[in-house]
Amino acid sequence: MERAKVRSSNLASIGYDNENHVLEVEFKTETVYQYFNVSESIFIAFMNAQSHGKFLNEHIVDNYKYRQIR
Repeated sequence: MERAKVRSSNLASIGYDNENHVLEVEFKTETVYQYFNVSESIFIAFMNAQSHGKFLNEHIVDNYKYRQIR
């Protein structure tokens, strides 16, 4: 999955698989997580958020199943 680099103190890049509704987040530590069943509207809001880290913590982390892939 391709990810776009973002300006964030903790996150390096964010990607989205529209067909499978998978959100992928890479942290600056090079850890990568995939979050499942994420709507495209949440992805768009995430990309447009003033603070990507705050949005991740408030809207994604506790609301979607995930797995660490790296």
